[in-house]
Amino acid sequence: MALFDFLKRKKAIEKARDINISEKKSEKVLVKKEKIEKSKHSTIDQSMVLRKKTNVFSYDIIKEPHISEKATILSESNHYVFKIYSNTNKIDIKKAVEGVYGVNVLSVNIIKIPKKKRRLGKVQGFKSGYAKAVVKIQDGQKIEII
Repeated sequence: MALFDFLKRKKAIEKARDINISEKKSEKVLVKKEKIEKSKHSTIDQSMVLRKKTNVFSYDIIKEPHISEKATILSESNHYVFKIYSNTNKIDIKKAVEGVYGVNVLSVNIIKIPKKKRRLGKVQGFKSGYAKAVVKIQDGQKIEII
């Protein structure tokens, strides 16, 4: 009957989905086995030892690196600038940067940029404000932003 063909198609789609899921699981197992075999034969880098693990999901705190002329000048003296969410504190920012980039953070300064009035003809509005953090890291360490 033509009325119940959609049920047959639905069952066929579910079977195909189950097959794909089982294939993906087997691929993950193979990849994990390869990583374990490679790790047994490779030596440990110092960069792997220096990385710290944190419990904070770091991308919920840091939006993106803030790239400007002043930020590039600051990066020469181990200060890096990031756009952040306005409700975060210095401790969370420190943990997030250490978690994402694997460096030791010495200090964090927060700067809040207020919203500004903008006008286009008769229409008046605001350019949204944001917050940014200036993070100082330990000498000898580096963050590759670009």
